[in-house]
Amino acid sequence: MPATTPLARGLATATALVALVALAMQLWIAATAANRPPGMAAWWWLAGYFTILTNLAVAALMGRIALGSGLSARVQGGLVLSILMVGLVYHALLARLWAPRGLAWWTDQALHSATPLLTLVWWLGFGDRRVGLHDLPVWLGWPALYAVYALLRGAATGFWPYPFLDADRLGWAEVAGNLAGMVLAFAALGLVLIALARVSVR
Repeated sequence: MPATTPLARGLATATALVALVALAMQLWIAATAANRPPGMAAWWWLAGYFTILTNLAVAALMGRIALGSGLSARVQGGLVLSILMVGLVYHALLARLWAPRGLAWWTDQALHSATPLLTLVWWLGFGDRRVGLHDLPVWLGWPALYAVYALLRGAATGFWPYPFLDADRLGWAEVAGNLAGMVLAFAALGLVLIALARVSVR
């Protein structure tokens, strides 16, 4: 079905709103969080996380679709890949590191579960899935850019958003190995999405 149908735009609207509301709640929680780095503004703290930046991209791009604007198949596929990795990495590696309650739990689930699933459902139902292997290197550009940003920011401020990026504790060699593993994980999931897209557009 075309992405311009009322159902497609309605689901895009719901996806954008879930991401936007979750981001707003996370900002409110961060403003009073006891573990916020001293002297660091809440918004700047959150801007260090791939989860936050990618959910922000989902809110913006799905919002564009909801308003009737189009996105290329490459951009759609890259967005799906990145937000799915947000959910997979969180639930596989990070969720066991803390136990949020109340509003924090709901916010956590919205950012790491609801937004990824809604984005995937929208893509499978209405997205332009005419993607191929030539798109994969471009898709890896966003996580690579984030890695450079996070490492430079960490080296300058001492704040490492994820344990596997903490060069102060792990050392740069181990962080480099972790990043190589993440690149392989992104590439593997990208190949799965490309295979899924080829099957679904036949």
